[in-house]
Amino acid sequence: MSEDRVRDAAYQAFLLLRIGFTAAPILFGIDKFFNWTVHWPDYLAGWINNIAPGSGQDFMYFVGAVEIVAGLTVAVAPVIGAPLVAAWLGGIVVNLLTVNPPEYYDIALRDFGLLLGALTLTRLAFAFRTSGVRVARRDRHAARERDFVAA
Repeated sequence: MSEDRVRDAAYQAFLLLRIGFTAAPILFGIDKFFNWTVHWPDYLAGWINNIAPGSGQDFMYFVGAVEIVAGLTVAVAPVIGAPLVAAWLGGIVVNLLTVNPPEYYDIALRDFGLLLGALTLTRLAFAFRTSGVRVARRDRHAARERDFVAA
């Protein structure tokens, strides 16, 4: 009974993280094209702007496309998408730590927390990559049948 509850809780956490790391990158990626929430080029480190071709906004279009693809990949193949999002968040943290230090350290810390969530999703995605949940449900059903027969 206890093992089933832990498995169910882990699967619920997996689903919640999968939904979150699908929706957030897609929505933030779309926003990179329109700058509705903030003016995204302001968050771009100068050294990145110097090596990226075009303007800061041009680079944000690339960033937005990558984020949308990452979110869709989490939705379709979380074993691939979750580590992709984690790596992307690692890059964002490095960028934020180097933009006018220490101005964006608070945002870098928040994104580090998101990175930990993406790593957790990665671990859970590998744990549930097969039909593990169906097996768990079949095992639970078989256990109920055994309990009924034994009673």
